[in-house]
Amino acid sequence: GHVQLLPPQNVTLLSKDFAMILTWAPGEGSPLDVTYTVRYESQDRLDKWMKVPHCKNIARSFCNLTCALSSFFVKVRARVKAVWGRSQSPWVKSQFKDYYSDVELAPPVLTLKVRENSIHVSASFPLPKCVENLTWKYDLNLWEAGSEHKKKYEGYFRKDTVTINTTALRGNYCFSARALYESISLKHSEFSQPVCVLLNHKG
Repeated sequence: GHVQLLPPQNVTLLSKDFAMILTWAPGEGSPLDVTYTVRYESQDRLDKWMKVPHCKNIARSFCNLTCALSSFFVKVRARVKAVWGRSQSPWVKSQFKDYYSDVELAPPVLTLKVRENSIHVSASFPLPKCVENLTWKYDLNLWEAGSEHKKKYEGYFRKDTVTINTTALRGNYCFSARALYESISLKHSEFSQPVCVLLNHKG
């Protein structure tokens, strides 16, 4: 028989950790082996719903749309339907979002290379491949463990390494960074968990 398949609920377009992700919850009483199909439309071409090949008949309840988008500067929304055998639910649409102004940033991961009189700090970002060319930057803070006084290094491009002369530094020093993105306003992530190193430790 033909089952009345209820549509997915809580359909939300999220911007999280540099990615644009559609999430939803199964409709009430959905069969366990139900699958979902997602499409999206952009505000400059309304009513033209684009297919998302990697989100067709999927069992999971999210779809990463980032690299499917044709532009990062136009608002988009997505829709999802449930499919089970021959039954299909109605489509449910998300709200509109735009990667450029709505993107949420994750803190960068710091790598420290300690040399004799210097330390080289670089920040890597968990970026989807397709947005690597946007101009991501980061701010770096350096402080002596236990001190409130932070030295700030600001506005470095993502692939830049910050080199700090450590000749005058003795003791335990900590580093933390945040990702920056210049959109309509300046956006930034939380600061990363501090990474601490002993410098010029004689012993």
